[in-house]
Amino acid sequence: MYGRYGYRRITGLLRQEGWRVNAKRIERLWRREGLKVPARQPKRGRLWLNEGSCVRLRPAYRNHVWAYDFVHERTHDGRALRLLTVVDEYTRECLAIRVARRLTSEDVLQQLTELFVARGTPTCLRSDNGPELTANAVREWLARVGVTPLFIEPGSPWENGYIESFNGKLRDELLDRELFYTLAEAQILTEWWRQEYNHLRPHSALGYRPPAPEAIAPLPLRLTSVCSSRDADSNIGTGTTTGGGSPALPITAPGLRQPVARFACVSVPKVGGFSCFLV
Repeated sequence: MYGRYGYRRITGLLRQEGWRVNAKRIERLWRREGLKVPARQPKRGRLWLNEGSCVRLRPAYRNHVWAYDFVHERTHDGRALRLLTVVDEYTRECLAIRVARRLTSEDVLQQLTELFVARGTPTCLRSDNGPELTANAVREWLARVGVTPLFIEPGSPWENGYIESFNGKLRDELLDRELFYTLAEAQILTEWWRQEYNHLRPHSALGYRPPAPEAIAPLPLRLTSVCSSRDADSNIGTGTTTGGGSPALPITAPGLRQPVARFACVSVPKVGGFSCFLV
């Protein structure tokens, strides 16, 4: 998968691992080794777009606009595969990739129901004019749950740019590079790629951060001396300075010469309080 990344995305991965590197330095190394350098995108003129276009209605918050579409693939024996992809346009997170031999409007409703229960309902749902997505059953069900469907102009996939961009990445990084022998293999590998895309892969539109990182880097903790004079009157001994420059106070026990543990008071800037931990 990394073989299809450009130097900017590799720079983002290196920074996630703690490397302090500059994108231009990675670009020089990229060119010197003869690796892929993404070409500049040509300028495009403004188009006349309908109300369902991603240009006319841009996502403003999480669960504002979701987009979904179908991707076609084949297994090694030539049998067809269909993939239903769903993304949140604001966070760029891939919410689901459903893989089956055939997908109908009932499968679409089942997938949307699972997502609505797990994540809540979006305000709008953008799609093209495929028969599975414009079926009366889908329209009526969306109206009942209070979701506004947005349909792009027929033959204008650029009006659904978020999902089309995602589908291009899916094909470039997975479908064109893997040979699927069975349906189960395709389901497992696409789900693995979805998890990698959401939690690890740097996204250029998000400042080269993943759409849904597995863990948020904690705020740096500031060690401060917050112990009052009454603590000094207790059986806590004299404080000593730790490597961070803040006092770590030893806790002594009756009959022992050496302290059994030391604790430091930690001030969390965002919360405004403090807590103690053993060191």
